[in-house]
Parts: sequence; structure tokens; C-alpha cells
Amino acid sequence: MIKVQVRPNESLEAALRRFKRQCNHAGVFAEIKEKSFFVKPTTERRLAGLERKRVIKRAERMRRNARF
Repeated sequence: MIKVQVRPNESLEAALRRFKRQCNHAGVFAEIKEKSFFVKPTTERRLAGLERKRVIKRAERMRRNARF
């Protein structure tokens, strides 16, 4: 759970900005968006496979570009 203490002499708007930033950093908004609609299991598996391929390609590209 994300908590934000309002500091002395801090406006409520500033505390709200800090709260939103912490929620964004923790991935709360992305999780809510992801769970806001139903995704068929086959689509979920297909997207997971595409994501794995993308991550592997990126790792290979980073490894190739690394200079020692």
C-alpha cells in the first residue's frame, strides 16, 4: 500500500503529485488498465510469447553492442 505523509508547509496539490508519482512508479495504473477488461487466455498466451521474443531480441542486441 502506498502512503504519503503531508509534510509541514506542503500544499495538498504537492502531496497529491507525489502520491501519483509513487503510484505510477509502482505500476498501479498499468495494473488497473490491464485488469479493466477481459482478455481471452489464447490472446494472453500469444501476447506473452511475443513479449518473450521481444525481450530476447533486445538482450541479444545489447550483448552484441557491449564492448569490453
